[in-house]
Amino acid sequence: MATTNIWQQFKALIPEGVRIVATITANNGNGTSQAELRDGPVITVKGESAIPGQKAFIQNGEIKGIAPALPQYEIEI
Repeated sequence: MATTNIWQQFKALIPEGVRIVATITANNGNGTSQAELRDGPVITVKGESAIPGQKAFIQNGEIKGIAPALPQYEIEI
């Protein structure tokens, strides 16, 4: 049965968990990879679908897809 609660319908549109972009540094060969975050820490994530050097979307500790390699600029205001 479909819910008529507008708040529940809205929440269903938003994906669960935080999505981050990280650079894959190594595939471990056991279904996991090493990923380096933008600020430096290296974490272990599930999945080996990205090759080392590629940027990937990480959500809930798992590779969800390949991220585009776009330039990044920092501007001080």
